[in-house]
Amino acid sequence: MPLDPQFRAVIDQLTTAGALPLIRETAQATRSHYRSLAMARRGGGYSPEPVGDVKDRKVDSPAGPVPVRLYTPLEDRGRVITYLHGGGWVVGDLDTHDPVCRRVANSVGATVVAVDYRLAPEHPHPAALDDAMAALAWTADTFPGRPHVVAGDSAGAALAAGAALRARDEGGPPLAAQLLVYPCTDPGMSMPSIRENGEGYFLTHADMTWFYDQYVPARSRREEPTVDLLHAPDLAGLPPAVVATAEFDPLRDEGDAYADRLRSAGVPVRHLPGPGLIHGYFAFLGVVDRADRRSRDVLDALDDLLP
Repeated sequence: MPLDPQFRAVIDQLTTAGALPLIRETAQATRSHYRSLAMARRGGGYSPEPVGDVKDRKVDSPAGPVPVRLYTPLEDRGRVITYLHGGGWVVGDLDTHDPVCRRVANSVGATVVAVDYRLAPEHPHPAALDDAMAALAWTADTFPGRPHVVAGDSAGAALAAGAALRARDEGGPPLAAQLLVYPCTDPGMSMPSIRENGEGYFLTHADMTWFYDQYVPARSRREEPTVDLLHAPDLAGLPPAVVATAEFDPLRDEGDAYADRLRSAGVPVRHLPGPGLIHGYFAFLGVVDRADRRSRDVLDALDDLLP
């Protein structure tokens, strides 16, 4: 399928405006640029999707307090989701992913605990993953008895997958499912799509190289299973997974391959490819029709997995 025409128009507009490439001179400048892009997507008439309630809290961790934001859905069906935002482990925050968390909460009938984990390069691996684990434990303690999902998009999906591995190996908390939306699983960037889609589709090969250099500057640590997820030696016993990928994403093949590896390890998997879509399509809710529809398909698949 060709690139969705609405996405073609978005990419052309961003390119003409000088908003691409995404990476700027420094991590701080890139954060500011990414945040401005995220806010601009909402348009002048933007109104946030209504939810039952939104509260900001802080979670204790060995490294200090971790900010979280709690979203109560309009219809609470007794689930809870710990959500880890994307942004290459360097950019993104609670505000950039606010529309996504609202959609997830209402679509699945779950309280969403969005995590403002520490960012690289100031806090390289495993700081973000440690914060994710602290948030997982807090969520499990605060909402006992609820089916608990770990979820994320892009770098956040990689953190979610890494957290699922650690939860399995460290004795919990127990997880009912994992939601991985276009996850980064291959720090070696060895799959064909990183080259085929590495230019001209919003996220680039050069972006990913820079993100990994900030997040895991010590190359020896890129071999750790929670970073090199695609080559993790043992995926058995992980929670059921919904894996979403996008046709024109540099990370498409590694997301597809991770879904295959999970399935081969005996993990129940729902894999939803994204025909005509680009990396980051969950951030275009209400802007690109096909992205909106596919995001609902992905969340329906998660809903089906949960009691």
